[in-house]
Amino acid sequence: MKNKKALIVWGGWEGHTPEQSAAFVAQTLRTHNFTVHIETSTQAFADPNLKEYDLIVPIITMSSIEETELKNFIEAVRAGTGLTGFHGTMCDAFRNEPSYQFMTGGQWVAHPGDIIEYEVNISKSNDSITAGIEDFTYHSEQYYMHYDPSVEVLATTTFDGTYFEEINGVVMPVVWKRLFGKGRVFYSALGHVAEEFKFEPMATIFERGALWAAR
Repeated sequence: MKNKKALIVWGGWEGHTPEQSAAFVAQTLRTHNFTVHIETSTQAFADPNLKEYDLIVPIITMSSIEETELKNFIEAVRAGTGLTGFHGTMCDAFRNEPSYQFMTGGQWVAHPGDIIEYEVNISKSNDSITAGIEDFTYHSEQYYMHYDPSVEVLATTTFDGTYFEEINGVVMPVVWKRLFGKGRVFYSALGHVAEEFKFEPMATIFERGALWAAR
């Protein structure tokens, strides 16, 4: 059987350790017999053969993308190429591009308290991505998102108002999946830095989500 092909593009803000996270994701995919290509420029999204990839993983924060690159990227996903990503490296990649945010299903807007401990609650324990994973405590940024209500939410977190009382009790998606045309899109808000992939529940959720999203 022919190996699946994945494209990882990393860049943007160094605080999210994009190069190290890209290396971890690449190794994870290779254990599932993916042929992985790694690029460091959004020019990779302009590749006329982009639709031949089975999975695209953007690991880019607070960057920009050319109109032609984004158009080709969106067309590839709508045609059936999978899209997966995590934290701000997918849902804060291109703040000025609503069409990109429409595809991913959400955009980061805040992380009150910065690095804190918070609870992640599995909301769909019968899904293949979250099966067997119990609620867990996580030490990182608790992401407040603007998200598309059409996404299928797999895990959530609840804000307690400690750092911003107006959002006390707000239940926010942490993990979701969606269809976009013929493509599958998976997102996890976990993974501020590469070190967090050492936490098994987080890494397992991402690994399963990536495999689900791949064509």
